[in-house]
Amino acid sequence: QVELVESGGGLVQAGGSLRLSCAASGRTFSFTTMAWFRQPPGMEREFVEAISGSGDRTYYADSVKARFTISRDNAKNTVYLQMNNLKPEDTAVYYCAARSGGTDYTRVENYAYWGQGTQVTVSS
Repeated sequence: QVELVESGGGLVQAGGSLRLSCAASGRTFSFTTMAWFRQPPGMEREFVEAISGSGDRTYYADSVKARFTISRDNAKNTVYLQMNNLKPEDTAVYYCAARSGGTDYTRVENYAYWGQGTQVTVSS
């Protein structure tokens, strides 16, 4: 069982930065692929970035390439999402997730554990 708690969302102007944090419980954290998804208003949840258990591999959506960076600190059971050069289209509820199976890290269905979400709003 894994419990996830996100923090760090807020309101920021376009071009600004935010760092999201996700604190996880569970002894298997360091073996688990973690990811960030987001859900814009009125739209489906979409993949943002993922990171392997050891942190040596990362995966990202093209829409956030070179702007967002995922990282993790296994000693603190925490995963981060550094978001730079934010755009209004980045406005969404951002969710942290722990992967539970499957081979496609971008699919919502392959993540059984989710945080409650944190709102990120980017004004123009």
